[in-house]
Amino acid sequence: MGKDPRRIALLLLAAHIVSMLGFSTFAALLPELRAEWRLTNSEAGVIAGMFFAGYVATVSYWTALTDRVDPRRVYLAGSLLTCVSSAGFGWFAQGLASALPFQVLLGAGIAATYMPGLRLLADRVSGPSQSRYIAFYTSFFGIGTALSFALAGAVAPLGGWRAAFLFSAAGPLIAGILVLFGLERDRRPAAPRLRFSLGALFPLGAWRRVLAIRAAAGYTLGYAVHCVELFGSRGWIVAFLAFSAGLHAGGASYPWNLAAIAAVVNLLAVPASIIGNEMALRIGRRRWILIVMSASGSCGVLLAFAAPLHWSVVFALLLVYSMLVMGESATLTAGMVAAAPQELRGAAMGLYSLAGFGGGMLGPMVFGVALDAAGGAGSTMAWAFGYGAIGTGCLLAPLAVRLFARRGAA
Repeated sequence: MGKDPRRIALLLLAAHIVSMLGFSTFAALLPELRAEWRLTNSEAGVIAGMFFAGYVATVSYWTALTDRVDPRRVYLAGSLLTCVSSAGFGWFAQGLASALPFQVLLGAGIAATYMPGLRLLADRVSGPSQSRYIAFYTSFFGIGTALSFALAGAVAPLGGWRAAFLFSAAGPLIAGILVLFGLERDRRPAAPRLRFSLGALFPLGAWRRVLAIRAAAGYTLGYAVHCVELFGSRGWIVAFLAFSAGLHAGGASYPWNLAAIAAVVNLLAVPASIIGNEMALRIGRRRWILIVMSASGSCGVLLAFAAPLHWSVVFALLLVYSMLVMGESATLTAGMVAAAPQELRGAAMGLYSLAGFGGGMLGPMVFGVALDAAGGAGSTMAWAFGYGAIGTGCLLAPLAVRLFARRGAA
């Protein structure tokens, strides 16, 4: 493979995409599984959120482990876990209780591929191009999400929802093989063996040092509220489209499969993250982040009220909303990487990912609870409450920054 930064980036981007084939399978099939398993919206949100529980519980360990061992081995372990979790869901899940452990395992597996993959990229690419490659890597999360939606939407009608989960299990296995054999071994100085303990999972001392860096702390908090909205909206996108379609005669207002629409929306939103990073380099990261967060929080509520309108209007608003939600993603990640010193980069990435995916765990749950509390998934107002609930943090971000700045000045 050599040390060509472009070839390294392309390999890691390809692996990143296929490693996520199981990421959106449940979200794509949520309306069907909610009906078949007779779930409430809150219960469906809990299943979606358990992915992030597994992610949050292990991401610090995996990222800290990359400071001590070859990150390729960490990536391979995550690929195998992800493969087993998707296959297990397809074979054994029969309801709320049996679905939860496989979602937790899926989160643990992707935790061992996403941030360690970013570490592999950051360690092998340096200089002015690093920020752009990181922006591409972060943005390609959306391509992986889109492909996952598309795969589930294509396979489920042909072989059932279980086949969709089983089929998605092949992706992470391919990703692990690509990274293990496509990248050179990372030859780093020997370090003490890392034990799986609370101290390894939650390196509080290193995190205190990271949070003492004001910029790193700000980007981490921003990523948390960003992920509440991002993953809350993604988790319920197909269910929202099903609600919108149901408001029209025969429920046939949309010309395509709903999971395919979700895939297209996520795919078209990918450039927003890359373009957003370029905009931030020109007008300033903080200013860009606050503009985009305010716009996305407002647009989500507007989208909910547009549900009864023609499918083209809903699709256009959904695309704009998804682009706004993605608009600051790469900027936040690039800012955190730039703010964290090399010796704390693994710990900083772990804390950053922990905060973000902790927000991701809350997003689908908060959305589901808001739906039930506001009258159920058959009410337009309830959907507005759902989108408003996950966008609250972004809407309050400008106020929080001003208060924080005043406190710092005082």
